[in-house]
Amino acid sequence: MIDLNHSVFVTGTDTGVGKTRVATLLLRQWAAQGLAVAGLKPVAAGAQLTPAGLRNEDALALAESASVVLPYNVINPCCLPQATAPHLAAAAVGHHIDCGQLLSQCRAALAQLDRAVVEGAGGWLVPLAEPSQPGAPAPTLADLAVGLGLPVLVVVGVRLGCLNHALLTMAAIRSTGLPLAGWVGCVVDPTFDGIEDYRGALTQCLPAPCVGWVPWSP
Repeated sequence: MIDLNHSVFVTGTDTGVGKTRVATLLLRQWAAQGLAVAGLKPVAAGAQLTPAGLRNEDALALAESASVVLPYNVINPCCLPQATAPHLAAAAVGHHIDCGQLLSQCRAALAQLDRAVVEGAGGWLVPLAEPSQPGAPAPTLADLAVGLGLPVLVVVGVRLGCLNHALLTMAAIRSTGLPLAGWVGCVVDPTFDGIEDYRGALTQCLPAPCVGWVPWSP
């Protein structure tokens, strides 16, 4: 159970930390309450070619957990074949990710829903495009989150090093002025013998409440 009653932007302390697992749990909880809900994955890098086109497994999982049926290209408007950083995956196929266009598409979808989960890709500052010049700021998924203005839910992959990753992620989010909805711990390494110690440390150190704790499910 994840204790949230409003739409969120879901980010993670890294890639592969359980963002989609948390997003689908939220969607199912809300759908069970009779709400019109859906998940959006604005950018997905890593997809299989199907008869219907490129499909990303995270975006498909969001679709399966929703109570509102949306076209795939609304759920995942930017789907890239290579499983790597989005700007690199886009460059590999000669595509430029337009953050403004993604923002407009997400806003249009959100207007149809009672609640939604917008899931990022990788971590908070994943680049969407190359910087305009060396050393200049590159557009990132954080820019998309800021444009949407949703509270941010951080999925913390619980393993060695997660305290630093979680604190850095939350500091970066707070610097944008976006509210922190809270954090969810996801045990990505069940063999890690410090799980309970780290759970306590995260609760004490992080500047947002723990709203859920989920075991890892591959």
